[in-house]
Amino acid sequence: MVWANDFFHAACETYKKNFGNHVFEGDIADVDFRKLPDCDVITGGFPCQDFSMIWKRGGIKTDRGNLYKYFVKAVSEKLPKVFVAENVKGLLTANKGMAIKQIVKDFQKIDGYGYRIYINLYNFAEYGVPQLRERVIIIGVRNDLPYNFEKPVPTHNEKNYMTAGEALKDVEKVPYNNEHLNIKERTKKIISLIPEGGNFTSIPKDSPYYVKGMISHVYRRLNRNKPSTTIIAGGGGGTWGYHFEEPRPLTNRERARLFGYPDDFIFEGSTTEVRKQIGNSVPPLGARAVAKELKKLFDGKYDKKYNGELKALSGDALRFVDFEEINQLSLAV
Repeated sequence: MVWANDFFHAACETYKKNFGNHVFEGDIADVDFRKLPDCDVITGGFPCQDFSMIWKRGGIKTDRGNLYKYFVKAVSEKLPKVFVAENVKGLLTANKGMAIKQIVKDFQKIDGYGYRIYINLYNFAEYGVPQLRERVIIIGVRNDLPYNFEKPVPTHNEKNYMTAGEALKDVEKVPYNNEHLNIKERTKKIISLIPEGGNFTSIPKDSPYYVKGMISHVYRRLNRNKPSTTIIAGGGGGTWGYHFEEPRPLTNRERARLFGYPDDFIFEGSTTEVRKQIGNSVPPLGARAVAKELKKLFDGKYDKKYNGELKALSGDALRFVDFEEINQLSLAV
């Protein structure tokens, strides 16, 4: 890695701690991409909240949703061989499908080369992550390269998913980011009334401890024999995620384990800031699967494709979006 950017101070400190002191802390709008080091790969994730299926979405109609344009600008200036962008599943349907269509068009028409786009939907549990987490990954391959990206073949399924119980084995021995949160006695009682794998709906409506919930995350307890459900960055309103055995919220190290982070990866910041960093991140094992496939391009170990063999737009996520016909881009090789 040669350069990185975030405006979240704690995330920048975590980056420095684990990767090195080459991260710019500040607004992406203030970056002059022409002055940055050349690179072969650009990775990132523009803000996902405006595309989320949980909350009311504004998509690319909001200032935050439009931040993807700085990703396009970075690619336009540096023209890497590949770019990798991650976002929530809701990106595929935001603005009635117009958001993803506009994003694809903007990357395809980059001056000089243009990029072939591969859009796939991943459930990271299928790649060894102990969490059922669906995310969209957009791969762009520069149009002069005869490389066809193929979605990595899953290594796991319902018969051999990594479970939460396996992931959290001996986690209490890890000295970093493992603080227990102080919670009210009433909250402890609420959690104790919910069985392993259950959520707020397990509490009878006539109970004095009944709570209303909008989403399934509310007071959801892990099931030790299954992967975790999606771990989110927030924590208010009973959405911290709760232990399968003890009536308490998960520690941040437990959350990190459910993402597949190694125990020597140390997060900087307050417990709230660390929870946010983990919940907004890409599970390392999922990222590794994609990186392993892309490595074939840089090793030269792939079957070269030419002209009509390569599509301008492909990927399994296309079944969710009714793309209008997009002209096949010609290869400049």
